[in-house]
Amino acid sequence: MGKIGALWGFLGVVGLIGFAVYRLTPRALESLESDLGVIHWTFLILWSVFMVVAEGYRGFQKKFSPRTAARVKYLHDHPRLLHVLLAPAFCMGYFHAKRKTQITAICLTLGIVLLVVLVGLLPPRWRGLVDFGVVLGLVYGIITFAIFTFAAFSGRKTDLQPEVP
Repeated sequence: MGKIGALWGFLGVVGLIGFAVYRLTPRALESLESDLGVIHWTFLILWSVFMVVAEGYRGFQKKFSPRTAARVKYLHDHPRLLHVLLAPAFCMGYFHAKRKTQITAICLTLGIVLLVVLVGLLPPRWRGLVDFGVVLGLVYGIITFAIFTFAAFSGRKTDLQPEVP
């Protein structure tokens, strides 16, 4: 049951992030095909660098990916039926996690929903440019999550903390 839970948790998290990449990529690429001016290219470059650093490196690599990978490994080693059934939510820290982790997961989700609504109000070209940076950050996140998960299961990273109560 632990192997199934870990696989479901890993694939579920990657699937959620990957679905966002799948949905945003066409619009992001479409914006690159439009007639962009200097201000658009400047924004695109600065925004993309910001998103890779803020979302990819600081958000995923330094926080989300190590903790979530540790929770995938924890689920493998300590399977419970409810945790296995809801493995993606478990791995992302929505339940059976320290209070701070739960609050962070919920606040982050609410913040993302708010940002999606606000970005949806932008004109299509600008929305595509914003989406381009978001896609870069999310792809970075998927890669770091896979690397940390591999490290957790190969025994290379023993300092990963699942932050369970």
